[in-house]
Amino acid sequence: MEINPIKSEHDDWQTMKEIDALMEAETNDDVGDRLDVLATLAEAWEEKANPVNVLGPIEAIRHAMELHGMRARDLEPYIGSRAVLGAVLRGERPLTPAMIQRLHKGLGISVAVLNRKE
Repeated sequence: MEINPIKSEHDDWQTMKEIDALMEAETNDDVGDRLDVLATLAEAWEEKANPVNVLGPIEAIRHAMELHGMRARDLEPYIGSRAVLGAVLRGERPLTPAMIQRLHKGLGISVAVLNRKE
């Protein structure tokens, strides 16, 4: 049973295609074992490829900053003054619903992620 790591979107697509085929196949130990291994690989790839889904709100904001080449002061339109921004990034002040909406619309961060408790 040769299984290769998932290193790209194409590999992920191929793996998902095989998982679908295995789910429709007649069940036996070999099929079940291969399905388990492929599902584990696919899950690990998803966490690696989409780290925002496993991050807390502050980590997700910092990740978005890095992705967009932003500095902390670039977040002022989304969060507010430098004092408020600093308190939020240090975890001393929670995000308000208005901040969450602006961050979601402006930076594409999931509302669910922004609402997570740290």
